[in-house]
Amino acid sequence: MKVRISRIFQLLFLCALSAIVTIPQDVFAQDHVVTSSDIQKDVAAASAARQKHLAQVDTFISSPEARQAMKSAHIDYQQVKNGVSQLSNDDLAQLSVRSEKAQKDFAAGNISNRDLIIIILGVAALILIIVAVRD
Repeated sequence: MKVRISRIFQLLFLCALSAIVTIPQDVFAQDHVVTSSDIQKDVAAASAARQKHLAQVDTFISSPEARQAMKSAHIDYQQVKNGVSQLSNDDLAQLSVRSEKAQKDFAAGNISNRDLIIIILGVAALILIIVAVRD
């Protein structure tokens, strides 16, 4: 009787072990927390935000006042423009906010033409420094 019980346990153990080994491992895996469509939406939103920031900064540095300020300081406009596209998303977002504020303040008369030129030169220098540090 004792032999039969141990034989039954051995058989049950072998059956359980073979079931564990033959079941695919992905059955036990959890579903992905983030779906691929969510990732695509996030990437598209980040890309759209970057394009918006690029356009804002480009509008700022392309203004006649900015071009004249860079020309008088012997800063190459094309080098600054190329540098903008090399900025990180965070740097570009911060620069976009600052340039938008400067444009609004200038349009509202809160800052003078001289102050705007100083801001433009600061932005151009910042862009060139960031690009030079990354290279």
